Amino acid sequence: MAPKGISDKGSQNGVETHTCVSSLLMLFIPLVVVQCVPFNAGTPTLASLPRSVPSLPSYLTLMRLSPSLPVAPLRLLSGFLLLLLLGVSWTATAQTARFSQVTTTHKKKKVGKMLGADISFLPQLEARGITFSDKGQPKDAVQILKDHGFNYIRLRLFHNPAADSGYSPGKGFCDLAHTQQMAKRIKAAGLKFLLDFHYSDTWADPQKQFKPAAWQDLHGAQLEQAVHDYTRDVLLALQAQGTTPDMVQVGNEINHGMIWPDGDIHSADSVAHLDTLAGLLRAGVAAVRETAPKSLVMMHIALGGQNEQSVYWLDNMIRRGVTFDVIGQSYYPQWHRTIPDLRHNLTDLAKRYPQDVVVVEYSAKKREVNDVAFTLPNKKGLGTFIWEPLNTWEQIFDKEGKANELLPIYDEVSKKYKVK
Repeated sequence: MAPKGISDKGSQNGVETHTCVSSLLMLFIPLVVVQCVPFNAGTPTLASLPRSVPSLPSYLTLMRLSPSLPVAPLRLLSGFLLLLLLGVSWTATAQTARFSQVTTTHKKKKVGKMLGADISFLPQLEARGITFSDKGQPKDAVQILKDHGFNYIRLRLFHNPAADSGYSPGKGFCDLAHTQQMAKRIKAAGLKFLLDFHYSDTWADPQKQFKPAAWQDLHGAQLEQAVHDYTRDVLLALQAQGTTPDMVQVGNEINHGMIWPDGDIHSADSVAHLDTLAGLLRAGVAAVRETAPKSLVMMHIALGGQNEQSVYWLDNMIRRGVTFDVIGQSYYPQWHRTIPDLRHNLTDLAKRYPQDVVVVEYSAKKREVNDVAFTLPNKKGLGTFIWEPLNTWEQIFDKEGKANELLPIYDEVSKKYKVK
């Protein structure tokens, strides 16, 4: 049985759209029969059509068409309706394929090992006057992480965090401008860069995925276009300053959907929204493929130890034409079960799907999580990204910014798994 909010219905590349059109065509089968079967003066009505059409009586009953209806005008009407339906079908196909063409024509990219950290809080910490040091030597936090084996930095991006209801009212931390500044620091340090689109003005996670205020009145194709254009414009801005992300997350912890209520797949009517979610994801992925074709695309779900739910989510999105290079998982023991559960899930995903696998958020059980992430079958385990280690949960710096005893763990991990 599928978990709540997840359905096994659907098919790849917008076949759901054509199901509706096909159903409409079935309604007009009697008229198609009228259009195609030859008749003469001896067959002026439906009842007079040749007996060589064995299913006609049942169609007449289904459509409640009177056998006494004249054939000639119905032939004209059926021709008009067929042309109309062909036009509807073509329009639906074109709309569904807008982003599918881009997302389904890419080659698998060569990917290296990742030992990463999300340090999106850094500008806020520095604005409070906090400085960082390692063994008594003041240094840029980015450089300290590099010195201890990290090779990737993750940054979250909100749509308009400066809004009154946003993540950082009036200040705009984690907006595009702050992200551009941080991206320059990351690239200057010689590290790789993962950009995490939240598609919200504030935090997006399994419990909330608020639609940006600027998109409140957008739905359907208009909302998909907004996702595409926003993603494209952000990537172009980063590209213009020479800081194109090496990897892009299209959504953050989206196992319950994103951009609610449109893409909410956790509510009672979630089955209908699976198609909507896939359309939004295809739009975002298409923008990445078009604008930054060398960047990896990640789908990020928060189901580290939940294998059944992970498989249902991935199967549903893949079936609907969503393409990506990396499966990203969050793992927090209080929500995502045990380390053996994590290993079971990631091992199955690595065997089941062609994509590589990353634990893109975690904090506790550092050695154990990295041991799982780097030892998956078929060399599919790329590594990890610790979440906000500068100041959150099991952090690797104290409140004054001094590196603590947990930081050297990453020297061990980087050496053990030969992270470069």
